[in-house]
Amino acid sequence: MKKKVLLITSVILVLSMLLAACATPAAEPTAETAKVYKLAAIFPGVITDNDYNTLAYVGMTEAQKALGIEAVYSESVAVPDVDRVMREYIDAGYNIIWTHGGQFITQTVELAKAFPDVVFIAEGDAPVTDAPANLWFIDRNFNIGFYGIGAAAALATQTGKIAYLGGQALPFSYQEVHAIQQAIADLGVDVELIPVWTADFNDPAKTRQLADALIADGVDVIMGSVNLGMVGVFEAAKSTTDKKILITAKYSDKTSFGPDNYITALLYDFSDPLVQIITKIQGGETGGYYPLGFDTGVKLQLPLQNVSAEVAAQVEEITQKVISGEIVVVKDSSEVTSAK
Repeated sequence: MKKKVLLITSVILVLSMLLAACATPAAEPTAETAKVYKLAAIFPGVITDNDYNTLAYVGMTEAQKALGIEAVYSESVAVPDVDRVMREYIDAGYNIIWTHGGQFITQTVELAKAFPDVVFIAEGDAPVTDAPANLWFIDRNFNIGFYGIGAAAALATQTGKIAYLGGQALPFSYQEVHAIQQAIADLGVDVELIPVWTADFNDPAKTRQLADALIADGVDVIMGSVNLGMVGVFEAAKSTTDKKILITAKYSDKTSFGPDNYITALLYDFSDPLVQIITKIQGGETGGYYPLGFDTGVKLQLPLQNVSAEVAAQVEEITQKVISGEIVVVKDSSEVTSAK
């Protein structure tokens, strides 16, 4: 009986040793599993405008493909609705909220303070004072690009009168006008600048009406800073037969709108900046400052069209001086009075 007990004990001991040898080692403590980010983008206009909102949609889809993140969007969101739309996305589990438009900056900053675990990406025209730690700010720096636009217009005019045609009179549009004024002053040319606003970025009828009035007043170069409203500017230019009307645009290539009247556009790219920012977010940088400029997401469409080779070469030289820092474009948001 004693031998039988000893035998059973030995078998149990051997089985215990075998089980111990085969068992999975206790897991070592590891870093927290990487956070999964989901992007929600909010656009003020339609993604088919071939302009500011189309560029945002392209940027969102490029980030989605490059980084493999889930992304959704809402278009044509009005300022009074943006707080509600952001909250709905947060409730649905989206933890990167991108508001594409300077008109949304106040609500975006306030909501960033209320939801510290969500990362917000905002756009504007001056850095946010005391920005929350979970806010990325894209500084659009429209003034830098419009220095080049202003130089092109001032050198191309034959009548000595050029116009800035904007949508809403906002700080960024004042910056654009002041940059044009600086370019004219730096060139030392005798050119009159007439700034006007339609109060609407997307109304071709209003821009057509203002453009017609400017042309009747002797303007022969119009610098557009509107979205769908650019259609009206080109219609006015193409209907003028007694003189050549030239146009500059913004955001995207507008050659097809009027190839005989088109000089250039200030082209914007949100794809690369957005990919860079989200990559930093995934790496733990939940807030920061991203300035746009000729070396980061902005370029003047070259070669210039419908101008002399001398003008084109001079504008390219000026652009390079801005990039190198030889020319410093002042950012001035002081109010400008409309001429109309």
